[in-house]
Amino acid sequence: MKVRSAVLTVAALFVALTTCFAANPHLGTWKLNEAKSKFSPGASKNLAVSYETVGESIKATLDGVDGDGKPTHNEWTGKFDGKDYPVAGDPGSDMRSYKKIDERTMEVTVKKGGKVTITGRIVISADGKTRTITTHSTDSAGKKVVSTAVYDKQ
Repeated sequence: MKVRSAVLTVAALFVALTTCFAANPHLGTWKLNEAKSKFSPGASKNLAVSYETVGESIKATLDGVDGDGKPTHNEWTGKFDGKDYPVAGDPGSDMRSYKKIDERTMEVTVKKGGKVTITGRIVISADGKTRTITTHSTDSAGKKVVSTAVYDKQ
């Protein structure tokens, strides 16, 4: 009986750990692969993005450069539930929402002063090693801009 209990306990722990680590493929640190990405000239770029759990929420930390090459850093803490949560450190936005579509896909909406400034779709590859985000925005001249950023899992 003790052997059976021990085997069942080990099996239950294995399933629980596997579920915890495989539950959200978006978590972790991602580094921009500039060779595979497509940006308009002078666009800002997030060079590194990390997602980690903080209690029952997710914390996103983005480090990059603006259109002039100056370093940027912003943080967001919230849930992938489609609701707006505040952004700290980004002069171009004050709220951001992430909405989970399926296990590997999310939609992101960025706002400034209640107005949507950027929308995007984030997709994690089937092998979990690549993250691609396609964003739609409007530049200062009113022209629609589409950017694609490809990230490698670190």
